[in-house]
Amino acid sequence: MGDTAADPARRRVFIDKQSPKAYHALVETADAVRAVAAEAGLDRGLVELINLRVSQINGCAYCLNVHTRAALRVGETPQRLGVLAAWRDTELFTARERAALALAEATTEPANAVAQESAYETARQVLNDDEISAAIWVAITINAFNRVSILSKHRVTRIPGSAGG
Repeated sequence: MGDTAADPARRRVFIDKQSPKAYHALVETADAVRAVAAEAGLDRGLVELINLRVSQINGCAYCLNVHTRAALRVGETPQRLGVLAAWRDTELFTARERAALALAEATTEPANAVAQESAYETARQVLNDDEISAAIWVAITINAFNRVSILSKHRVTRIPGSAGG
């Protein structure tokens, strides 16, 4: 078939560029959520783990690329990033991280009432109300960015000097 870039009926609209006011409002929300998370005591590494886990569930390559680099910049290890999708099957994550990741998953898949209740029960044991709220807001926000990138088909491009194909 033809090139999608040449076929306007198949070309995706970059909704962040098409509706910049809405996108900038989302960026401002993300800034506010990052501040709330910091005030609640969630360090940037945990915020990035939430961003990555939600992006894994949603299959957002663009956000996975962005937040993997961010996580590495704040000191996250390649080993933990490599097993994040299977965090329940490792002992590499703290009780706080596990609780926040469970909340992030429950936020991303809200129809799973059993997972929501389990996530809350776990979170109540190790996180305070501010931390619970912040973790959920981080997950809500990255879910929104995932949809922007997925529906716009934002591309992941090779970083000069990076290894691989």
